[in-house]
Amino acid sequence: MGAINGKDYINRLNQLNNAIWYDGEKIEGLLSEHPAFKGLIQSKAALYDLQHDPKIKDEMTFISPVSGELIGLSYLQPKTKEDLVRRRKMTEHWARYSGGIMGRSPDYLNTVLMSFASSVSFLKNKDKCFPNNLQAFYELSREKDLSFTHTFISPQVNRSHIYIENTEEPIAAKVIDKNEEGIIIKGARLLATQGGLTDEILVFSVGRFLFNEDEAFAFSIPSNTKGIKFICRDTFIGGHSSFNHPLSSRFEEMDSIVVFDNVLVPWNRVFYYNNAEVAEEFPIQSSFHPFTKHQVLTRQIVKTEFVLGIAELLIETIKISEYQHIQEKMSEIIIGLETMKALLEKSENNAKLDEWGYMRPEIFPLQVAGNIFPKIYPRFTEIIQLIGASGMITLPTEKAFHSIIRSDLDFYLQGATKTAEERVKIFRLAWDLTMSSFGTRQTQYERYFFGDPIRLSSDLYKKYPKNEYVKAISNFLNLKKEE
Repeated sequence: MGAINGKDYINRLNQLNNAIWYDGEKIEGLLSEHPAFKGLIQSKAALYDLQHDPKIKDEMTFISPVSGELIGLSYLQPKTKEDLVRRRKMTEHWARYSGGIMGRSPDYLNTVLMSFASSVSFLKNKDKCFPNNLQAFYELSREKDLSFTHTFISPQVNRSHIYIENTEEPIAAKVIDKNEEGIIIKGARLLATQGGLTDEILVFSVGRFLFNEDEAFAFSIPSNTKGIKFICRDTFIGGHSSFNHPLSSRFEEMDSIVVFDNVLVPWNRVFYYNNAEVAEEFPIQSSFHPFTKHQVLTRQIVKTEFVLGIAELLIETIKISEYQHIQEKMSEIIIGLETMKALLEKSENNAKLDEWGYMRPEIFPLQVAGNIFPKIYPRFTEIIQLIGASGMITLPTEKAFHSIIRSDLDFYLQGATKTAEERVKIFRLAWDLTMSSFGTRQTQYERYFFGDPIRLSSDLYKKYPKNEYVKAISNFLNLKKEE
């Protein structure tokens, strides 16, 4: 099929008839018309349409090595630094459509699958591993431009250091049986963003599995596979007016719990199972972290640019740029933006071919960025709140501007450089990003995008090469080398 467009995506999604539960009811009818999902689905469709935009098509697609058709560039396995730059530009195009708001734009999970396929040789000759399945599925997904959600988090029943689940029925999804057709999965996984709104669900395990090896697996299956249901949280769409809710009406990415009720995963879709060592090492040894962090950092830079633009527009609207505390706050955003850009550029400049012949961006600058952004993004949202001050509170609706009180609004809510309607639109955008339920979800999402920030810091400390610096100090002090 090659790179799909928006119409293809919507038609394919409607035909799946996925088992999605929202507000206690199973969704019936066209998914693309449901009020909780319509805005997001239309936005994703617009992203797929960008793959066919004549102005940027060459930066969104590449020629399939199999069919000769144009396919999505997010599936490109980079072999040169130029390939990395091509991938970055593709991500920038998709991210700018939403201002970096959509954390699960198609390129994210396409990148995940691409990274796994680029490291498929790691699985060769290992117990209960099927590298040929992973390679074949990557090629299938690339040629059909499949869309994905994913899940790797188990329910948070008990987060103490030592917890062994001993319930009769599994809570965390695990392999409970196998037969000639495949493995049987029962239990649940958390936080499938856009769960039920994609062709496929990619399921893989992260962490150690000393006592629960039956939870160590990786596979992908269609979202409408028998026995799967997606249980949605409440919506954060404040309303469907793009004036009142400029972000949530378009970019609300629903999160869901995924329940596997004796789900059969066919053998040709199993990448590995019941192998604790592989489940722990594959995400680390593969190119998963370098490629996904490269995509994420690119998006977060675009999001920071979006934040900077909103903040400056607020300042211009009410003319407060001469205040030094405002200048200091804006400098914080600028410093964050330029720091992130420098880290991204360093990761590309220092990229090297890995053992399997693919060009990996340097991981340490990406890890540093992954530790920085969860700390600075909440501060960015606070800065916007402080700049907007009480103006973030008294915000009339679109309907109010089409009522008999329009003259009052026009007079009392005008800005120094903007009409009242323009001023309210700007402030509502700032509010939707930082103070609405949608905005606070964005903040929490960025805090924990790659997991626990403390664990990320520990991981950086343990893996960062420090020996040469210790050696330099030892030489400076003329210390004896320890035996």
